[in-house]
Amino acid sequence: MDWNIIEGKWKELKGRAREQWGDLTDDELEEVAGKKDRLVGKLQQKYGYASDEAHRRADEWAKQQDELDET
Repeated sequence: MDWNIIEGKWKELKGRAREQWGDLTDDELEEVAGKKDRLVGKLQQKYGYASDEAHRRADEWAKQQDELDET
């Protein structure tokens, strides 16, 4: 799923993000607001991922949202 779409549907997708990254608080997910760069930063902070790893995981999650919407 494109990050512009994710940003627009963030209220719906926030729960899925919470399931994927349980260490992120509700407040942190509100701060992310569907923006990839903010999510990447939170993943680096909470999980200690390197920048490229955080980007990869965020993109994988975005792709999974397309697959979940197809079912």
